[in-house]
Formats: sequence, structure tokens, C-alpha cells
Amino acid sequence: MIEKRDFYIDGAWTAPSAANDREVIDPSTEEACAVISLGSAADTDAAVAAAGRAFESWSRTTRDERLDLIRRVLEEYGKREEDMARAISSEMGAPIDLARLQQVPAGAGHIKNFIRAYGEFEHVRPLGPHAPNDRIAMEPIGVCAMITPWNWPMNQVTLKVIPAIATGNTCVLKPSEIAPLSSLVFAEIMDAAGVPAGVFNLVNGDGAGVGSMLSAHPGVDMVSFTGSTRAGIAISKAAADTLKRVSLELGGKGANVIFADADEKAVKRGVLHCMNNTGQSCNAPTRMLVERPIYEDAVETAKAAAEKVRVGPTDQEGRHMGPVVSKVQFDKIQDLIGKGIQEGARLVAGGPGRPEGTNRGYYVRPTVFADVTNDMTIAREEIFGPVLSIIPFEGEDEAVRIANDTPYGLTNYVQSSDGAKLKRMARALRSGMVEMNGQSRGAGAPFGGMKASGNGREGGVWGLDEFLEVKSVSGWPEAA
Repeated sequence: MIEKRDFYIDGAWTAPSAANDREVIDPSTEEACAVISLGSAADTDAAVAAAGRAFESWSRTTRDERLDLIRRVLEEYGKREEDMARAISSEMGAPIDLARLQQVPAGAGHIKNFIRAYGEFEHVRPLGPHAPNDRIAMEPIGVCAMITPWNWPMNQVTLKVIPAIATGNTCVLKPSEIAPLSSLVFAEIMDAAGVPAGVFNLVNGDGAGVGSMLSAHPGVDMVSFTGSTRAGIAISKAAADTLKRVSLELGGKGANVIFADADEKAVKRGVLHCMNNTGQSCNAPTRMLVERPIYEDAVETAKAAAEKVRVGPTDQEGRHMGPVVSKVQFDKIQDLIGKGIQEGARLVAGGPGRPEGTNRGYYVRPTVFADVTNDMTIAREEIFGPVLSIIPFEGEDEAVRIANDTPYGLTNYVQSSDGAKLKRMARALRSGMVEMNGQSRGAGAPFGGMKASGNGREGGVWGLDEFLEVKSVSGWPEAA
């Protein structure tokens, strides 16, 4: 078994102040694959103090110095890709090829995008030609606490750590205690890249422990959190007493609106997107809204697509779906599938229990419900598993009403061949992101939502701005 009890504090691997072991469970076997330690108040204080000491010198470094460090991080990341893929696969259940082809490259892609965005970034900008001696200075916030989830570990770690240190901040990372191994590899990468002592720190812990301590800590200037809406609310309340900035990337219940004039692959594409990463993505299109004229055909297509999704072990190569991350998650999904049946949705694929041929591991059957109404539990709650709800609609106005009738507002999707309709829908949908006709958003596009999906933006220049204060300066001397 892997033993990784130490934390990374002030440029060194540091033993916990008190023993508090926690097993990391491999969701494909339900057995422990590693043991870590959960941090205490003393460990949290030590990490925050180290970040505080490092801030003054790091915030005064030049853009070139910071870019040099991030380029070295990218180089070291490339050397550890296979280690990272195996860590992610074992800790959260991603099939090894998905870990290699999607999970690990997500982190590398973000590092590259931030190198490009920060290379063109201006910390001091003119207010405008009407005020030639005014400047807007973008300055680092200070010590940033980062609380990251288990579902896309390196995607979220790199979206937070890299822009924070690029813009002159120092940080303390608390990864999910469910999936900490990849972040420990990342800490090794940061160390190998030569990050100055205190600029990057890592303390393992759970939400009630280290997470709450960081959220309320007077030495922390900002908390950047990705996770559930429930936890985001708790963090905001804990942070309020010290008036620290809080950036939240929370849950989602995305609508995938498929009009009758959509391309023939739209339904299958939507099913596979929903099932990707075993449905454990906040931006998954879990509500499929289908226009009436093609509704029954769409249900049959979705059923066939879901039934072709293979479920298999995480260490097996190939394109298949792995387990969900934990017993807690498995039980929650099973309960919600049961509620879908109980409340009258038509089960057309999958259903309760494990897939045929599995008797251990947190495997869930790829499940599709039809005839769902938007007031059903499966249409309201974020299931975070491979469960798709199909809802019929009569026209554009009803599609918008149903899509927006949710507490969440992260990502919505639209499928149509009518360009004018696409533009109207993109503006009418209440979400931070809209993707149309299967086209992914470009590199460096901001990721984030509204309503119960949070208030932050990550990626590109927006991700850099997230970690900066705006200072207005008058009387700026003109250049000689």
C-alpha cells in the first residue's frame, strides 16, 4: 500500500503534527490503495504562515520570473504524466485510458493556456484617453486557499494554482481527501520545478477540518473552491467574518436542448457526453430537452446509445466507463434512480444495481429516463452519475422556460441548424456557458456559472483576473 502521510509546507515535505490516518479507497475494488494523513489546525497554521512569509518577495518578482517557473512546472508535469494517470485512476476510478487521454491532458492544457494568457497580460493599464495620468494596477490578493474536488483533480488544481502564482500570489492547496494522490504528485512536480519555499503549500484534510480552517483563517486572503453548492454556501459563511474574497465553482444541472432540425448525431452525442467520466462532471448535460416531433425517435436513440456504453475495470485499457468515486456516491445515485422510478419517469435503459457481471466496485448502470417532468427529483437534483433525464418540449419558448427552471446555471447546450435560433437561445439561457452543436469552447474561454452554480470564472485572462485586486491610481507620471 502507498503511504503518503507528509504535507508539502514551506518548500519541504513535513510530517503531520499529529497522527490522523485516512485510507484512500480504490473505487474499482472497494479496497484501500493508499494511506494519507488528515491535517490539524497546527498543520494549517504552518502552511498559511509559510505562504504569508513568501508573499512579499514572490509578489515583487517579475512576469518573466513567474513565467519561467510555470514553464518548468509544465516540463516536469510532462515527465510525470503516467504517474499522474495511474494516481487519478486508482483514487477516483477513471479508466486508465480516460485518465491518460482526458484527465492528465486537461492539466497540461491549462498550464499552456495560462502561459500564453499571462505572456500578454498587463498589470498596469491606462484608464483611457480621457484620463492620461490615470492607471489601473492589477495586484495580487495575497495568500490564497484552494479547495479542490475529486472528479477532475488536475483540471481544477491547475486552474487555481497556476494563475494564482502567475499573478504573484502564494497558496495553500487542500485537495479532496477522497482523491489526494494526484495532488501529491503535483506537489512533487512543483518541488522539482524549483518553486520557492512557501509559494506553494499542500495540506491534506477533509472539509470539516482543514477546509473549514482555511475558510475562516485570518491569514488567508482568498478562498477558491470547486465542489458542491452545499459546501460552497458553508465556505462563504465561514469566510464572511474575515471578509476574504470567495470564488466558487459549484454544481450544475445542464439542459441539452435538441430541436427537430438538429443534426442526426445530436442525441447520441448528448448521451455520451452525459456518461463521460461516469457522469461525474458539474457541466454534464444531464437534462435532455427534445422537441416533440423527434421525441420518440430520440428516446430510442438514447436508449441504444446508453446500452452500448461498456462498463469495466479502471486498469483495463479501452473506451469504457469506470465506477463512481465512493460508496457514498454509489448509494446516492441508487437512491435517485429509485426516486425516478417511484415518481413515474419511464426507465428506458439501465436502472438500479450494478451492471451485469460485477459484484464489487462502485459501478453504476448507464441509465436513461424518458417522460421526465422538470419537477421530478431526478430533474432537480445534481445526481453526479451516469443518469440522463429526457424531457419533451413543444417550442422555443417552452424550451427556454424548462432549461432555466433550475437553481443551477453552469452550462447549457443547444442543437439546431437554425443560426438565428442558436443566437436567441444562447442569449436567453441563464448560464455561465452555452455550447452549441457539439462545438467545445475555445482554449482560454472562461469556465464558470451563475445562480447556485457559483460566481467564479476560471481559465484564460478571466482566471488571472480572479486572483487580482484592482487599484485605481491618479497622477501617474508620463513617460519621459
